Amino acid sequence: MTGPVRSTSLNRDRRAVDLDALAGGEVLDLLVVGGGVTGVGVALDAATRGLRVGLLERHDLAFGTSRWSSKLVHGGLRYLASGDVRLAHQSAVERNVLLRYTAPHLTRALPMVVPITDRMSRREIRQVRVGVLAGDLLRAAAGTPRGLLPRPRRLSATETLSVLPAVRAAGLRAGVLTWDGQLTDDARLVVALARTAAGHGARVLTRTRVTALDGSGAQVTDTLGGGTFEVRARSVVNATGVWAGALAPEVTLRPSRGTHLVVRAAALGNPGAGLTVPVPGERNRYVFVLPQRDGHVYVGLTDEPVDGDPPDLPEPTRREIRFLLDTVNAALDLPLADTDVLGAFAGMRPLLPGSAGATADLSRRHVVARGPDGVLTVVGGKLTTYRAMAADAVDAAVRHAGLPAGPCRTRRLPAVGAAPRGTLARIRAPRRLVDRYGTEAGRVLAEAAETAGVAEPAGRTGLARSAGTGHLLRPLAEGVEVTGAEVLFAIRHEGALDAEDVLDRRTRLGLVPAERRAALPCVRDLLAR
Repeated sequence: MTGPVRSTSLNRDRRAVDLDALAGGEVLDLLVVGGGVTGVGVALDAATRGLRVGLLERHDLAFGTSRWSSKLVHGGLRYLASGDVRLAHQSAVERNVLLRYTAPHLTRALPMVVPITDRMSRREIRQVRVGVLAGDLLRAAAGTPRGLLPRPRRLSATETLSVLPAVRAAGLRAGVLTWDGQLTDDARLVVALARTAAGHGARVLTRTRVTALDGSGAQVTDTLGGGTFEVRARSVVNATGVWAGALAPEVTLRPSRGTHLVVRAAALGNPGAGLTVPVPGERNRYVFVLPQRDGHVYVGLTDEPVDGDPPDLPEPTRREIRFLLDTVNAALDLPLADTDVLGAFAGMRPLLPGSAGATADLSRRHVVARGPDGVLTVVGGKLTTYRAMAADAVDAAVRHAGLPAGPCRTRRLPAVGAAPRGTLARIRAPRRLVDRYGTEAGRVLAEAAETAGVAEPAGRTGLARSAGTGHLLRPLAEGVEVTGAEVLFAIRHEGALDAEDVLDRRTRLGLVPAERRAALPCVRDLLAR
């Protein structure tokens, strides 16, 4: 395996160097368009095979669908229930790769509980039990050890209420406990993969809009500094998800919108496990209550068809918010009110067309299609299976363009910050930082302390006092966990170029508008200086 050949830091200086190289005529082996999880996965896969790689993203890393997921690393049980054994097995395998090798610091095992009530028929209870056993078989087939995803088991009604205090006690007979994978943050996974690709030599450029594309390269506008230029490449992969048709008109998709609510965990009694609530009248559809480590809970998700051109920023509808509240409230003793909703977010799935009437029933498989202009477009799939999608896309590029590359090398390749779980547990830093930065947690703190140490003795007011260089280890605002140290690290190493990058994708404060507003002045000040 090729080792890192460059720094993994992404910042304005690195961007300028990479922009000059591409605008100056450097010919790439592979050009990737799209900075979501699939695009950065393609760039990483190709770079680790020794190819000369460039990635262009018109906005920011994880700007689109990749940051709006349920933050789950699914094991594929739903696909098994619909009869797609191959996709179910692939999902379980890719979950194993993410949990054990790619990003142990950004993932964890999440307990999930299905309440068994006296309103459920024997058939429904049997389906739950069969599904649980099937899910454990998938885990075993993927090679995931029980020490990571424990054995499913039955809970008594008392045990169920102890982990799900808000669940309706009347009629509760028992609970079924299962385990799945959960991401600390989907956008941080994208950033970590992009930085890892950069460390292997990929040129990663955000704020670059592709205006024309074919199999030999692209016409590009630099939306940050102005100007246009041409990028030449031996092969091109379009990984722009639901927006793929804008660059590859032959691609047809049936996008759907998935909406989540953000609720304070205390409103649900601070649950110790996720809650699975069946959608009434639907087969194999559920609403999930997913506890996060930041004191919030996500409630989701919907599956609504999207007509017309997909927007850059999908908006949850009032009807979707009402659907989620009504569905989950049916399982609670104290229903959630509108005032309990701190925020809501929606993302779009790049689904392949099929015969199913509802988008919820469409396949989550992916395809790599070669257009008449030679562009390879990869669409479909799920966040969990991004690595398999990337490998297939690079395999196709290598095959069609005759590129000098071997097989995929990412199955056991750690992303920036990754380490075995035992190593992560011994890092002397706040657990919240280790969960987000892994082995770099100490570096986040050290750089902040060094910056404060340089600024304060000089007696300068500037950054030290107005934006808090002397207080970089303190929260940005009351009620917010994120510190100035994390903002500093995002600017220096994670490619954040403005306040939106920091708030909405590096720290995710944007998921709760009130927290975003409170932190915005300090973030702007740090960026300005």
